[in-house]
This record gives sequence, structure tokens and C-alpha cells, in this order.
Amino acid sequence: MIATRAYRPPRPTDAQRVVWPEAFDTRFTVFVDVEEEFDWRAPLDRRNRSTTAMAAFPDAHRRFADHGVALNCMIDHPIATDPASVEILSRVIEDGRSEIGTQLHAWVNPPFDEAHVTTYAGDLPPALEAAKLKTLTNAIATAFGSAPRVYRAGRYGIGPHSFQLLAALGYRIDSSVRPGYDYRADGGPDFSMHDAQAYDEGGIIELPLTTVFTGFARRGGGRLYRALGHVPKGRGLFARTGLLSRVALTPEDMPIEAALEAVAVAAGEGLRLLNLSFHSPSLAPGHTPYVRDAADLRRFYAWWTAMLAELDRRGIRNASLDEIIAALG
Repeated sequence: MIATRAYRPPRPTDAQRVVWPEAFDTRFTVFVDVEEEFDWRAPLDRRNRSTTAMAAFPDAHRRFADHGVALNCMIDHPIATDPASVEILSRVIEDGRSEIGTQLHAWVNPPFDEAHVTTYAGDLPPALEAAKLKTLTNAIATAFGSAPRVYRAGRYGIGPHSFQLLAALGYRIDSSVRPGYDYRADGGPDFSMHDAQAYDEGGIIELPLTTVFTGFARRGGGRLYRALGHVPKGRGLFARTGLLSRVALTPEDMPIEAALEAVAVAAGEGLRLLNLSFHSPSLAPGHTPYVRDAADLRRFYAWWTAMLAELDRRGIRNASLDEIIAALG
């Protein structure tokens, strides 16, 4: 389903920006898109509900817990309704800091009243988006005994009604905005002019994933990067010459050297909360383009080892969702 007019969230005003307490310092958080396995290159199919990669989740959680890192586990309908996955995640949140959140994959989430399989939930009619979100929220509350407080749209697919719907269901935080990225080509939202600072959108606090522009021309940011997209090989040329690179803080297709440089830039420019992320199927080889074999998995964990060491060296501590909400007041 391709939207006739792709959603472009308005840039927040200065008054909407979150002002973190001084005592909060500079912190980081880790969001995990905990989801079913599917072929990322193939058309979406409602029958893809396999969750075999969840067997690798306890080991991943142990690695993060050993570093005192909480995981915000953003789960979708196949995970929330799979008893084995629920049991695994119930043990994860026993660490007292990790938390279960909501991730809506509209194509595998009932009710299925749409005419076509839909990638972006924000493209749905408001009533259907609301129905899918309520179904998933209730499933999570039933599985884990408490209502989720944080949301992420699958494929970052929020729409013009999403924040209002989240507020009506009691959510506190959204983390669907991916600054510097534009998904209009296949009907998704356009975040190309957003930055990584948290802001208040109608009572919902938006915690964007962290994207950082690095290089000598980084002050040009999203505007320059967007313009380079209209120049043949422009983005590649600027990246190779050290002028401008778009770096997302994720081990998935992002070299650790670039990510460490991005942390340095973000910290130097005063970003107070770094939001890192990955997808749970990457924990087992063969389910995502980023971890195809055992060597890729070793590189995945080596990325996190280096990243967590650098954050520790800089004195950037992990923040749980409870700590973030407390700091928001």
C-alpha cells in the first residue's frame, strides 16, 4: 500500500525540546526490535510468524546485563503471542532494568481489515491503526501483566494520527523517528530533516534513534545530505573524502569506526541521550542481511564490545526506561 502523500512529521519547536536535568548527565539507551523472522528482500507475507531466533536472546541479554545495560524490548504480535518468546522475555525483565515495549508490524497484526498488506502502520486509516495498536497493547499486557509504556512503529512507520492514538492508550514514549532517513520511495515517512534530540509531541515524548552526521561538512546535516541525493554518486563521494557521512548508532551495516566517530561528535555537540538499536533476528545467523553467518555474528558482538567500552571510557552511562521517565519528570 503506497501512501498518496507520505507523512513528514513537523520539526519540533524549541519549546518542544526536552531539557534534561543536569544530574542526568549524558546517557545512552538500547532499543531492540524484537520480532519474527522474514526475508527482508521479499514481499511481506502475513504467514511469516517464525520466532526461532529468540533462542539466542538469553545469551545476548546476558552479555548486555554483564555490562549493566538495560534492553528496551520492542515486541510485535508474533512475539507477544508466542509462549516460548514470552517466557524468554519474562526472564529478561527479571533483571529489574530491562522493559517490554510495543512494536507494531501491521502486516502480521490483527485485525486484517486492510485491502493490501501494509508496510507502514501510519498509512492505515486511523480506525484500523487504532484497532491494531489496541490489539497488540492488550496482548502484551496479558502476556506480561502490565501495560507497555513505549512504542516503535515497525519500519519506523508512524503517521499523522499515531501520537494521538498512543496517548489515548496511555503510552509515554515513542521511538519511531529515524533522523536523516527518508522512506517516501515506498510510502513511508520522511525524517530527513529531523535531528536526534528528544522532544514532546502532544504529551508523547519522542526519543529518536540516534543518527549523526560526521565529516568536515557535517554542519550541513540533513539538508546537505538530502541535496546530495540528487547528485549522481554525490553521497558516496562526500563520504569517501571525509566531507559528510550519515551514521546510525547500530551494528547493522554500520562500521564500528564510523559509529565511534559519531559518538564523539554527538557527545561533543551536547546530545544528552544516545539511542542505539538492533533487530533481534540478527542474533542468529541467516535471518537479516546484517548477520548472514557465524563470522558476521562475531563482528556484531565485537561491535558492541568496542562501543560499550568507548561509552564507558567517556563516562556515558546506560539509562533504563524508568530512569529516562524519571528524568523527564
